[in-house]
Amino acid sequence: MSMRLRTFTGRTTTEAMSLVRAHLGPGAVIVSTQEDGLGGARVTAALDELAARPAPEAAPRFAQSIADALAFHGLAADASEAILDAACAQPAAGALDALAGGLASFCHFAPLAQKDRRALILVGPQGSGKTATAAKLAARAVLAGEPVRLVTTDLVRAGGVAQLETFARILGAPFQTADGPQRLAAVLAAADPSERVIIDTSGVNPFSTGDRRELDTLIGGCDAEPVLVFAAGGDNAETVSMAETFRDLGCARAIVTRLDTVRRLGAVLGVARSLSRGLAEAGIAPDIADGLLPFTPMLLARLLLPKGVS
Repeated sequence: MSMRLRTFTGRTTTEAMSLVRAHLGPGAVIVSTQEDGLGGARVTAALDELAARPAPEAAPRFAQSIADALAFHGLAADASEAILDAACAQPAAGALDALAGGLASFCHFAPLAQKDRRALILVGPQGSGKTATAAKLAARAVLAGEPVRLVTTDLVRAGGVAQLETFARILGAPFQTADGPQRLAAVLAAADPSERVIIDTSGVNPFSTGDRRELDTLIGGCDAEPVLVFAAGGDNAETVSMAETFRDLGCARAIVTRLDTVRRLGAVLGVARSLSRGLAEAGIAPDIADGLLPFTPMLLARLLLPKGVS
């Protein structure tokens, strides 16, 4: 009888076993289980070649590379299985293209369209990088020859106004402050319709009723799209809970910052699933001119896979 062996890895033996069941079915015979010495588990299983599921054509050589990468980033077993199944179903010759296709089926991506003139109001927790992100979006518009206006409602944080005003002066963009919903609505009403207005806001505690109420009033008082800005690298469950709070305040998509400073991105995938439009932009460097990229499935695949895997 022809048998073939496959090895699956996960954060725990249970997680690795779930991958065995998902990809080889209930007929798989467990050959060995062991800790991998890096905080994870490895399970080797065998299956009759004639009964194997999925067939060799549907389980390409790169499947294990993708499974290992997803386990490293801390994805739950069901999410890993869904992405891996979708990746293996792609007509791709390598792990990178296959994972990008799988992510496109699993997550939501909606980069900010440069020519969309609706104002953007950047919201998020304290220290998430909203001011720098506002400057990066403005720099992109200036470099593309598009008119842009910077506005801040963050009048309390020390240096908050001065920081964004400095960026605006360097970029040659108009800059204004707004001390509340009424003033912000007036600023937007007076803006040139050809301008993309980018609004920076104070950081809020998403689990504070008072903070949520104030932010809800600010968002509801103006015709601007609220976009969540959050830093990568947080705890998966906490980050998703935070994103769901901002989703309830009207955020449909998110900008992820500090992707260059973290190694595990499971929380980013969780947010991409929890928001209706998902990931918009990726902060991949501190540089104002080129530190922000449209978030695409291919970009996320490159971030998830180890360097050199294609």
